[in-house]
Amino acid sequence: MDSAERAIIELKKRGNRRNAEGMSRFGSAAKNKLGVSIPGIRGIAKGIGKSHETAISLWSSGIHEARILASMVDDPKKVTAAQMDRWAGDFDSWDLCDQCCSNLFDKTQFAYGKAVQWSRDDREYVKRAGYVMMACLAVHDKLSPSRRFSDFMPLIVDGSGDERNFVKKAVNWALRQIGKRNPSLNRVAIRTAERISRMESGSARWIASDALRELRSHRFG
Repeated sequence: MDSAERAIIELKKRGNRRNAEGMSRFGSAAKNKLGVSIPGIRGIAKGIGKSHETAISLWSSGIHEARILASMVDDPKKVTAAQMDRWAGDFDSWDLCDQCCSNLFDKTQFAYGKAVQWSRDDREYVKRAGYVMMACLAVHDKLSPSRRFSDFMPLIVDGSGDERNFVKKAVNWALRQIGKRNPSLNRVAIRTAERISRMESGSARWIASDALRELRSHRFG
């Protein structure tokens, strides 16, 4: 029995139907949910360590929590662009999307390119992934210059008219996180939000209003 098989057995032991039902109430449309909490999945991940081969096997199981676990144990140095596209194409819920982006994808060499590519995709969860990547990179990538993030602003404007809930929330998240990175990007983000506020779109007006409230009040240490 390999490590992926052992991990799946452990996930099934920790499964909780009530938790799975609760995930659905919070908007997770994922299929094959076991109802294992994120801390529980992280505990299993610590026992595995980093293993690209295990991650691939876990993902192929199709089990929601096994796929989240795969994002925790995969080695970002071994992840290919093609793998990222395949996994993104499998996203069926906001939580799987967000976990993969924040645990794994934003640490790969393809992160910035995929943020741009996916933000232009028509599929709801793939498009969400593009903007989640922008938000995660703004938080996790401490070394990149501000220009890499200001270059995302035209894409944020383009995405702000998307009325789909999981897309518009990710666009908003990206705009806010970039704007909280430093004072210079804060000014850029505020100008972008003000531009978005003038668009004829309910989604755009919500994104702008929510982002401006946080961006204008944010204080840098």
